[in-house]
Amino acid sequence: MSVSFLSRCRPVRALLPLFALCAALAGCAGVSDTISPAFVDPARYDLWDCKQLAPERKNVVKRTEDLERLMAKAETGTGGVVVAELAYRNDYLAARGQQKLIEETWRRNRCRESDMEAAAPPAQPTVAPAPASPVKPSRPKSGGAVN
Repeated sequence: MSVSFLSRCRPVRALLPLFALCAALAGCAGVSDTISPAFVDPARYDLWDCKQLAPERKNVVKRTEDLERLMAKAETGTGGVVVAELAYRNDYLAARGQQKLIEETWRRNRCRESDMEAAAPPAQPTVAPAPASPVKPSRPKSGGAVN
């Protein structure tokens, strides 16, 4: 009874595509930090000053935290890892890239948190409307009856 070598290798050949898929996904998972700047225009914040960067910086940090929470929540369910990757991962990478770019611009402009608090605009003063002046009746300019 001779059993060929190929018939013994069938189970291994069936698992080969699965191993290739796992290797490809593992490779993609390791490059997430290097890909994040690719989702953001590198010149987006070049002309922004510190007063413009401060609120944008806070908004992007909040957005990143929200996406992290949503991803963590999605991962708790059945198939949640896949849902988190498909639904939130690209937005998360874009927000991380944007956050990194804002931080680089923040440092390059030498912005400081203490300056932003001191430079906060004061509350707008309430201005009372000017009193209305009495309107004089206008006289006709051209010849008319003399009063």
